[in-house]
Amino acid sequence: MFSPALFLAALGIGVLIGGVGIGGVLLLPALNALGGVALHAAIPACMLAYLGSGAVGTLVYARHNSVDWRMAAGLCAGGAPGAYLGAALLPHVSAVALEWGIAALLIASGWYALAGPRPESRPANSRPANSPPARAASMAVTGFLVGIGSALTGTGGPLLLIPILVWRRLPMLTAVGLAQVIQIPVAALATLGNAAHGQVDWQLGAWLALAMVSGVAVGGKIAHALPGATLHKLVAALLVAVGVLMAGGLLSN
Repeated sequence: MFSPALFLAALGIGVLIGGVGIGGVLLLPALNALGGVALHAAIPACMLAYLGSGAVGTLVYARHNSVDWRMAAGLCAGGAPGAYLGAALLPHVSAVALEWGIAALLIASGWYALAGPRPESRPANSRPANSPPARAASMAVTGFLVGIGSALTGTGGPLLLIPILVWRRLPMLTAVGLAQVIQIPVAALATLGNAAHGQVDWQLGAWLALAMVSGVAVGGKIAHALPGATLHKLVAALLVAVGVLMAGGLLSN
């Protein structure tokens, strides 16, 4: 089931997650195409793997002072229960409508980031002048919704979180840093929920995590070496591309 080709694919996906936050959406089709893993078996294994990629990504971005911990706390507070609820709903919910919504969100937010003015850069751990403490509550709601959607689609958190943060005009490096953190509670609680239903392939998840964490470390270093404008355009273009690919795949089914 876990071939050298799948290992290399997971490694490359890890680089994308560490570098631009987005990449987990490619893991499910890779598991199906290269490992013949069915969707409802692949999603729990992916969620387990994101626990490792999130931990390593958070460490890399924290070392570069690129994590806004106030926002991260709110996201994690909402993301954990949301992910557990999403895992509980997974056996009973078809993800097609949700995937259409995600594709539309990706395309719209990516285009918005490309066409609109780029947000000013600021240190990730600084609070903007117009950012009241109540923002934590807003982040908790965002985290809750991201947790549900991520557990249902096996995307780990960044795929849903980054478009939302783009709409809020956060600096891209800050958004990608938060995307690393959100993986941890989402993956942990989704895995607990999946394990409660006996759905986790622990061996497959461990192999995926091993491949992805190496890639995440490399991707995180690349992101911090790129100019801010380049990272902004790269993430925005990738949002549009992934959204179009998702929509195309849904239309072909």
